[in-house]
Amino acid sequence: MSQPVSPLPDRGPTGRRAKGTLDPATAKRVERPAPLRQVVYDALAELIINRTLEPGQHLVEADLAEYLGVSRQPVREALQRLQSEGWVDLRPAQGAFVHMPTDEEADQLLSVRTVLEAHSARLAADRAGGEDVERLWELQKTGLEALAADDTEGLVAANAALHAFITELSGNAVLAEMIGMVDRRVRWYYTPIARPRSHDAWQEHEDLIKAIAAGDPVAAERIMNQHTERTRQAFHERPKED
Repeated sequence: MSQPVSPLPDRGPTGRRAKGTLDPATAKRVERPAPLRQVVYDALAELIINRTLEPGQHLVEADLAEYLGVSRQPVREALQRLQSEGWVDLRPAQGAFVHMPTDEEADQLLSVRTVLEAHSARLAADRAGGEDVERLWELQKTGLEALAADDTEGLVAANAALHAFITELSGNAVLAEMIGMVDRRVRWYYTPIARPRSHDAWQEHEDLIKAIAAGDPVAAERIMNQHTERTRQAFHERPKED
C-alpha cells in the first residue's frame, strides 16, 4: 500500500525537517482572491521545485489538500496540469507521483540554458550601467550570506535572482522569454547540487560580475558559458537519488 505524504515532520538529530515531509508548522496557506486553481498549482509546483516533494514521491490528494487548506478538487486539477507539463506522473490504479527526471532530460535542458545564458551575459556586459552593477553585487552578497548560513533554499533563490537580473540586463525580450521557460526546471535540477557547487559557483559569479562591470562582452560570455557548463557537469556527477 502506498504511503501518504506525512502530515507531521520527521526530524533528525539536527532538528531539521527530513526530506519528503510536509511540516504544518511552516505551511503557507494559499491566499485568495487569486484564482484558486492557479494558486494551488503554483504552490505544488514550488514544493516540487524546492524538493519538499521529492522525485518519485507519491502525491496523495487528501494530504496535499489538508496541507494547503483547500478542497481536493483544485488539488486534482493542479496535479493534472502538472502532469501535462512533465512535473508529475499519473499512473493508472496507483495515483500521482513526482516525476523522476532522467539524466538525458537534464542534459538537454541545461545545454540549452548554456547557450541562452551565455548570450544573455554578452548582451548584459554591453548594456549594464553603474546602478546595474551595484545591484549585481547586492545579489552576490545575498548568495554569499546564504552560503555562510548553509541555506540551500536561500542559495537556489539567490542564484536564480542573479541569473534573472543578468537576463533582464540583456534587454532582449525574446531571449528573456525563452530563459523564463526553462528557469523553473533549472531550479529543480540545481537544488540537489546547490551546496556542493556553492563555493565554486559564487566565485564564478564574482568573475562574471567583474566582466560585466568592465563592459567586456567576450569575457562575460566565456565565463557564463563555463559557469553553466560546470553546473551541468555537476548535475551528472551528483549522488544518484534512490
